[in-house]
Amino acid sequence: MSYAELHCLSNFTFLRGASHPAELVERARQLGYAALALTDECSLAGVVRAHAAARDCGLALIVGSEFTLTDGLRLVCLATSRRGYGALARLITRARRAAPKGHYTLERRDLDGGLEDCLLLWLPGPVPALYDGNWLRERFAGRLWVAVELPMAGADRERLARLETLARELGIPAVASGDVHMHQRRRRALQDTLTAIRQKTSVTRAGLALHPNGERLLRPLARLSELYPRALLDATLEIAGRCHFSLGEIRYEYPEEVVPQGQLPSAYLRALVGQGAARRWPDGVPPPVRELLDRELALISELGYERYFLTVHDLVEFARARDILCQGRGSAANSAVCYALGITEVDPARMTVLFERFISRERNEPPDIDVDFEHERREEVIQYLYRKYGRDRAALTATVICYHPKSAVRDVGRALGLDAPQIDRLARAMQWWDGNEVADRWIRDAGLDPANPLLARVLALTRELIGFPRHLSQHTGGFVISRGPLEELVPIENAAMPERTVIQWDKDDLDELGLLKVDVLGLGMLSAIQKALALVSARRGCGFRMSDIPPEDPAVYEMICRADTIGVFQIESRAQMAMLPRLAPSCYYDLVIEVAIVRPGPIQGQMVHPYLRRRSGQEPVEYPGPEVREVLSRTLGVPIFQEQVMQLAIVAAGFTPGEADRLRRAMAAWKRKGSLAPFEQRLVEGMRARGYDEGFARQVFQQILGFGEYGFPESHAASFAFLVYVSAWLKHHEPAAFCCALLNSQPMGFYAPAQLVRDARAHGVPVLAVDVNASDLDSALEPAAGRDPALRLGLDRVRGLSRDGAECLVAARVDGAFRDVGDLARRARLPRRDLEALAAAGALAGLAGHRHLAAWQVLGIEPPLPLLPDAGHKEGIPLLRAPSEGEDVVADYRAVGLTLGRHPLALLRPQLNACGWMPAVDVLRLADGARVTTGGIVLTRQRPGSASGVIFVTLEDETGHVNLVVWSRIADRHRKTLLGARLLGVRGRLQREGDVLHVVVERLEDRSALLGSLAAPARNFR
Repeated sequence: MSYAELHCLSNFTFLRGASHPAELVERARQLGYAALALTDECSLAGVVRAHAAARDCGLALIVGSEFTLTDGLRLVCLATSRRGYGALARLITRARRAAPKGHYTLERRDLDGGLEDCLLLWLPGPVPALYDGNWLRERFAGRLWVAVELPMAGADRERLARLETLARELGIPAVASGDVHMHQRRRRALQDTLTAIRQKTSVTRAGLALHPNGERLLRPLARLSELYPRALLDATLEIAGRCHFSLGEIRYEYPEEVVPQGQLPSAYLRALVGQGAARRWPDGVPPPVRELLDRELALISELGYERYFLTVHDLVEFARARDILCQGRGSAANSAVCYALGITEVDPARMTVLFERFISRERNEPPDIDVDFEHERREEVIQYLYRKYGRDRAALTATVICYHPKSAVRDVGRALGLDAPQIDRLARAMQWWDGNEVADRWIRDAGLDPANPLLARVLALTRELIGFPRHLSQHTGGFVISRGPLEELVPIENAAMPERTVIQWDKDDLDELGLLKVDVLGLGMLSAIQKALALVSARRGCGFRMSDIPPEDPAVYEMICRADTIGVFQIESRAQMAMLPRLAPSCYYDLVIEVAIVRPGPIQGQMVHPYLRRRSGQEPVEYPGPEVREVLSRTLGVPIFQEQVMQLAIVAAGFTPGEADRLRRAMAAWKRKGSLAPFEQRLVEGMRARGYDEGFARQVFQQILGFGEYGFPESHAASFAFLVYVSAWLKHHEPAAFCCALLNSQPMGFYAPAQLVRDARAHGVPVLAVDVNASDLDSALEPAAGRDPALRLGLDRVRGLSRDGAECLVAARVDGAFRDVGDLARRARLPRRDLEALAAAGALAGLAGHRHLAAWQVLGIEPPLPLLPDAGHKEGIPLLRAPSEGEDVVADYRAVGLTLGRHPLALLRPQLNACGWMPAVDVLRLADGARVTTGGIVLTRQRPGSASGVIFVTLEDETGHVNLVVWSRIADRHRKTLLGARLLGVRGRLQREGDVLHVVVERLEDRSALLGSLAAPARNFR
């Protein structure tokens, strides 16, 4: 006896299904099922994951979906062929597009199209309606069954008899099915919890919304044979035998618009590349480059990828025509073809990009190109795509939003009846740096008892729920574009944002099936660079572009080596700034290495210190063979990039290029799937056969394991390094314009505006306060006494000032400067709340004097009278004292987010000295191993995934910064202080290695009370 389950929901039927698609597939295989149909409700979101699992374990997978019509009729639809799959995807799209995000609407008339090549299971209600059966039979005769589902609810025999009688009366065959919601019974409690979450109630109040038992699972064949007549079980096999469709049949077709009518794609692409090459190399294309271009074009043509490159080229040309800064990256983006097409500014002649990483004969998928656009103008590019291809052929990729500890414990806590204060305390106990771990000790630290029976159940279910999909959101910019209707490839649904639609698959699903995705990504630094270039152009009186920035400026590299990189793209983090003096970049390729080396892959693969020792001459550079030298010479014998690992597998172990790419994929997935073991044996045996020592082979494999966490591709590093240099050049040579552009591009980067402004002032940039008679909407440059301009803070820095109010203020000022607060209120017609915001920010100082007087004058402003709009009377100036320096600083931080006065800790220095706190400038003078007692305002907390639980903290006082290393045991001991302190005191030992130093923490103390109400929130990063 065998069986095929035809009605099964995964956790992609959000808050209903209680098992992952792969868990259901594997369990069905273990039970000996002949096939499994994944039938998530009005969704195909989980089917790719089920397809991959079924392919790997050899189980037949049927693609289907469950629907509930608006009148209550319930159906399961199963695709038998590619045509049937397209009809099913169209139906899901129609239902989803007719309703808001997360819902669907389906009526009977929507089924009148016939659902060609699909089989239907009717799911009758408790009292089956003959009308429904007749209606369905008229439309789907010969491919319709009555689904008999027996969940052991106490009336199974009666239910079976009633449905068999109904089937005979209608002349419709009956079939067994399970209404499966979980792969094993142990998920019953979680399934009940999900139901309560969906119903926005608690488990104790959910009542009949809960299933009466745990029988909606994949049941053993022996148990099924006891419940169902043999004929109904055999019918499942008959239906499964008619369902031949596999997702492997899906073939992507590229859009045609990018090729002019009458031209072949290969000829058109070759012509564009030729034109671009002539622009890139006006003195003639060098023979090696010509050979590389011909080689790439030949392979592109062989694999039929011309339209992919033309699609990206069209996108970039649109952006450039509208002066939208963009930069391509990715393996294919750093090809010679993309350099000639203008997709990237990285010359491949300066790199050694592995061709098979770019595109492979053995890999049936498009190459990888990401294009970063100015984040503030990316929407223009997105809407261009929608206009060009239509919403029926273009949509954003989905992102699956999954439960993390905080969201899981909140939902589970509510479902199990905890009150709001308890839930808040539980959620606060789980922090951003903890990953997916939920430890009992954190619960105890929050004042709760994890051994309490109810709390123990909450925590157990929370741990089980973590990683479950919660809903679909839109990808940051991945677009799928098709030649024909996209809805026949994958269902489309509405996004939460207006004018956006998304498909039901995410990036990994597209990669699995080899579908084209063009990444239209937003990058804040491109916005900042574009704004900085515009400011420089305006000041110089002539156009200034990225191409005008002189390459390889020694002064810029000297600044980088000092780690003077606050605000600089990619190298402003705590870890990067610690690496810069040690690596000491002196050329562009050094920046490529710098970008890639401070990543979890190289760190966990223990590649960083060997590289630094070899670079400094402390360790000889040795290669076990000439092939390895060719691969690793540019990184001194240490593999740093993904491409190098692939090259090593090819030249030293005999891998084919396709096998090397499969190794790359396995490297990215091994922690999830444990799929690297087969490659270890292949790698070791291949190296030994070619004369390499087994120890070297094992060492290479250990480095590969490190890359499994995150190995950065050289192609991405090369693109990023270009922007590193550009932003560093602007910081060094145009510091006022650079800081101004960063302020006008927030939020972005590691540092808040307060630190950016403080850094600019330290570099000699005059910074002027917000002033209603001088400030524009955004920060701007003003002529100053010296050669360099001053930076004037913009009205956008004033918290509480409406955008409309700021625009009205600037427009009214065209007629002349404001004379007083009344004149401002009258001419700009500002509401009281905008005037109060300006007064609090000190922006009325030029009209009213200090903050207290400004606030008084704002209180005296009355709305104008219709007949006497200019009527008013003079009031005497009250004898209000000016705010103290400390009050001004607090008000600055509250209203503007920064102060141009003294640093807050300069005012507290006597108290800090009494605590024994050493200023940061004195800490920097100490010798290695010295005892340190210091402290400061917390700027950033960072816990990189590669740091084995170490927390990096940056403190600031009036003299500079101190970087802390907090080992996990100290972090656990002082968890509350580490997380909550705004003003953090520290005792520890100084560690110094050359110019790199930090304090290894032994003890922490929270002295935030000294700051009073000062608002100085830290930025926390994973």
